[in-house]
Amino acid sequence: MQCRLLAGAEACRSLTTMTMTPRVRTFALTAHVTSSVSWLGAVAAFLALALAGLTSHDTQMVRAAYVATELITWFVIVPLAFGSLLTGLVVSLGTSWGLLRHFWVLVKVMLTILATVLLVLHTQPIGVLAAVARETAVYGGDVARLQIQLVGDAAAALLALLVNVTLSVYKPPGMTPYGERKQHEPRQIPDSAAVADIERAPRWMKTFAFLIVALILMFVILHLTGSGLGALHH
Repeated sequence: MQCRLLAGAEACRSLTTMTMTPRVRTFALTAHVTSSVSWLGAVAAFLALALAGLTSHDTQMVRAAYVATELITWFVIVPLAFGSLLTGLVVSLGTSWGLLRHFWVLVKVMLTILATVLLVLHTQPIGVLAAVARETAVYGGDVARLQIQLVGDAAAALLALLVNVTLSVYKPPGMTPYGERKQHEPRQIPDSAAVADIERAPRWMKTFAFLIVALILMFVILHLTGSGLGALHH
């Protein structure tokens, strides 16, 4: 409680930032970076397959592309998405960056959640196209809508992941109101690597965060009401 008075700022800093040992923290960060970068690459590969399925006139290539999208989704993208989300939460909560203190961390987490939600909600159309590809040629109005949807979803996910990489590299300054309160508490003295500044985040960052929350809610509501893009109508 009185670590600043009894041991000085350096000792207090060491006590408040050692939520995880350096070895565990390094392992968690390595796992997060690996899963995030691999997720980005897997989504890029998925987008290439989706584009091939949409634009190619070779029936065999189209069928192979959609069968491959299902495999890459379940065995590569889904594990990496949840791995990136979980390790990101561990890294945030286990270090002085925190989860809700800095706007760039908060935006990054929300983007990851949005991309993961999109992925989970759209595994069904991926499976439908793969099933159609195994049984017959990929044609028809309903199927065409799903083909376009897959390209749009993959492009949106790729964009979100690229924004996440940019945020991780540049770490835009600005703390949330919660972060500012924690910053001024006597017990919370963050290490120098985590201190961007104590100014409020720029307006564009707040607007960006608001838009991400709105997008998450919109996609969830659309799919809960059965109005998702590319839904099959019988």
